[in-house]
Amino acid sequence: MPQSAPVKICTVKTDSSATTLTAPASVPLLDLRRQYAAIREEVLAAISRVCDSQGFVLGPEVEALECEIAALTGSAAAVGCASGTEALWLALVAAGVQPGDSVITTTFSFFASASSIVRAGATPILMDVDPGTLNLDAALVHKLLVTKKPQNLRAILPVHLYGQCADMDAFQKLSEEFDVPIVEDAAQAIGAEWHGRSAGSLGATASFSFYPTKNLSAYGDAGIVTTINPEMAEHMRRLRNHGSPRRYYHDEFGWNGRMDAIQAAVLRVKLKHLSDWNRSRHQHAAAYDQLFTKAGLISATTPSDSSPIRLLARNPQATHVFHQYVVRAKRRDELRQFLTERKIGSEIYYPLPLHLQPVFSYLGLQAGSLPVAEQAAQEVLALPMFPELTGNELRRVVEAIADFYS
Repeated sequence: MPQSAPVKICTVKTDSSATTLTAPASVPLLDLRRQYAAIREEVLAAISRVCDSQGFVLGPEVEALECEIAALTGSAAAVGCASGTEALWLALVAAGVQPGDSVITTTFSFFASASSIVRAGATPILMDVDPGTLNLDAALVHKLLVTKKPQNLRAILPVHLYGQCADMDAFQKLSEEFDVPIVEDAAQAIGAEWHGRSAGSLGATASFSFYPTKNLSAYGDAGIVTTINPEMAEHMRRLRNHGSPRRYYHDEFGWNGRMDAIQAAVLRVKLKHLSDWNRSRHQHAAAYDQLFTKAGLISATTPSDSSPIRLLARNPQATHVFHQYVVRAKRRDELRQFLTERKIGSEIYYPLPLHLQPVFSYLGLQAGSLPVAEQAAQEVLALPMFPELTGNELRRVVEAIADFYS
């Protein structure tokens, strides 16, 4: 399968002759068709295996995937479930979050990071982010805990944003000092590491999403929770199955959060390729960095507010898996429109921090309450990032951005 979209040929007539021109191909934000072309036979064989078995919910495929994810992350156990959002809820409840509790998390994340706290019956304490990485600011969390610890604080939920782990050294210290468990939102960070330890093994529980856009993606919705505690894993297995330890007997209220066997089978095929795919993402990010520097769009030495493009900070303790390659751009909305006209994909993650979402108005936070996240929401822009991107496509993205700022 070709590595880019079909090229359209057009003919332009001049006074002297007809000249054939090549119209530039588009550069998508994500193109899953390229990945599928490379693993098509493996995937179809796995799906056929499930169809032949006629076992479609949980079962051996899900159990095998759970073992493989536990091994990848270095966790004690993994529990497959229906979605990344379901994984967050399971992780929180297994960590002890109950109605009336509160949970600290970032305001700069996907909605599920906070809505899962609400689903567990708790109150989200939304906090600002580190200005470099845009991950939850551990120093601000520490300041809150020493000045006015939230009532019934049951957990801290850092998000490994864009594929880079939050400062887990700092959060582990907070966990020990204030006796509060850490629940990782690792939805974007499968394969990421902190000091050589895998995301998914850095807290009491951790949630992963296998939504089709993720680094490890299902062909539909799916998620998984990892934990360092086997007893928590057994609790989550009951919760994902209506609170049932055995068929038709229910010890508590759970939900239908079971994983489909076909999704597990597809994920097992893809898991074998994950390290190579993440390595390609890292190489693409390095290429972007070099191209931006060469084009004079960022400072080659230290970040500068005068540069039209600023890169997010990368913590040297973190192994980044670049679920997204995100920059901070001046005149961001105009730039995005310009890229759209050039048929270059982009996205804004996220245009409105959680504390300003209408549904969270009851928390009492106003515009200006969390200024770092609010400023980031006006500047961040995700550029095309997936393993099968070509060098020509990367150059085309940066050349277009350079044209805009010229």
